[in-house]
Amino acid sequence: MTPDLRNLADLVRRAAAGQPDKTALIEGDESLTWGELDARVDDIAAVLRDRAGGPGNRIGLLLPNGIDFAVAYFAVLRADSVVLPLNTGFTSAELDYQINDAGARLVITDPERADRLSGVAALDVTASEWASPPTAGRIDPQSGGEDLAALLYTSGTTGRPKGAMLSHRALLANLSQLSEIRPPVVAPDDVVLLVLPLFHVYGLNSGLGMTAYVGATGVLADRFDPVDTLSLVQRTHVSNIVGAPPMYVAWSMLPEVGEALESLRVAVSGAAPLPTTVLAAMLETAGHHVFEGYGLTETAPVLSTTLCSEVPKPGSIGRPIPGVEVRLLDDSGDDADEGDPGEIVVRGANLFSGYWPDGADGPDADGWFRTGDVAYADPEGDLFLVDRVRELILVSGFNVYPREVEEVIVTHPAVAEVAVIGIPHPYTGETVKALVVPESGQNLTADDVIDWAARRLARFKCPTSVEFVEELPHSLAGKVAKGRLRESA
Repeated sequence: MTPDLRNLADLVRRAAAGQPDKTALIEGDESLTWGELDARVDDIAAVLRDRAGGPGNRIGLLLPNGIDFAVAYFAVLRADSVVLPLNTGFTSAELDYQINDAGARLVITDPERADRLSGVAALDVTASEWASPPTAGRIDPQSGGEDLAALLYTSGTTGRPKGAMLSHRALLANLSQLSEIRPPVVAPDDVVLLVLPLFHVYGLNSGLGMTAYVGATGVLADRFDPVDTLSLVQRTHVSNIVGAPPMYVAWSMLPEVGEALESLRVAVSGAAPLPTTVLAAMLETAGHHVFEGYGLTETAPVLSTTLCSEVPKPGSIGRPIPGVEVRLLDDSGDDADEGDPGEIVVRGANLFSGYWPDGADGPDADGWFRTGDVAYADPEGDLFLVDRVRELILVSGFNVYPREVEEVIVTHPAVAEVAVIGIPHPYTGETVKALVVPESGQNLTADDVIDWAARRLARFKCPTSVEFVEELPHSLAGKVAKGRLRESA
């Protein structure tokens, strides 16, 4: 971690000191220079210190991608509070769980989303104290280093999302590690497309964070539409795309993609595996290789990338980034034999501090963290994912824990039993499939199940496929045999 950086909001201060008149963020027709952004962060940090109380308080962000999100993010950190990014697609029940579990005292939101909040104070970004706050002058944060910076919820082994505790140290360390890759992932002269959701650690730190770390320019888009976003890339001369597989899947089908990406320098993909056919199509139609990466919320997030490989290989997640150690362990906990698959175990300054609130299940005494993913290394040292130890389903890079979906569907009065698994999907990587045993004599349709889930879960968690079965296979212990279900699916 750079010695002059202790708090993530210091990134904005440093960029403003070096290039105050350089454009920092662009959103539609609006833009802010680094100097303007720094001053606005100071002003909103003063408002938040007055509204949120003492240091360490959790403040939720329920906002779409935009300048307001970026200002709020850095202002919360500069105010010595902790950021709780909230998925804008969540239902009221899902938001309530995370807000209550985190003990958030305040949520920054907008009128479109405020009605989903209950039992918590809300700060509307259209309110006068936000739109025209009193000029505060310079606000210097006292927190940093090992202090908690962000609480990002990720599906755990209990079926309920758990808050990964990411310190300023961890998030800054990953940015420092990425900055050592050559050629650079993001350079100061880059124009970076920020369309990945900023409530997700990949968009938040690898996108917005890395843009601030080097003082580049970020172009914000609140949603991904293939044609509109490609036009935005061309219009703003984007040189760097921090993306996910569904983006490249969609773009690879557009005939104008090659012309639109003429300004592109680097394209990276993460959050889920990129189909090799799409990688080949992008190379053929756009003339650009898409560099794949791998990481976790708990690792802030990047662990490896094909940017670190001598030759990027289709299907590979590359090699560990500088400052990250990786081991592959067999079932006995020993290093896997050469060429054999093993669980990925990692160590580095970018690791989280365990799960909220007590730091449970974090890195062990020697600093190693078990990812739950299985990979093998080829003779050149490039890693290839082969399986996941956990049952998580990755939909467009977002974690879906089957038990959470099952607990919703089984409450339907016509459902006797349900099992949820992930199945391959050409656009989202995986999608959710529900295998349902109806109650005897009940007339139940797939639409009934999907609609029931849609009223209680975010869209990406809802099943897109429903199969009715007479019974589910069970182990001797009575647990549903998911392995057999996945094989048959």
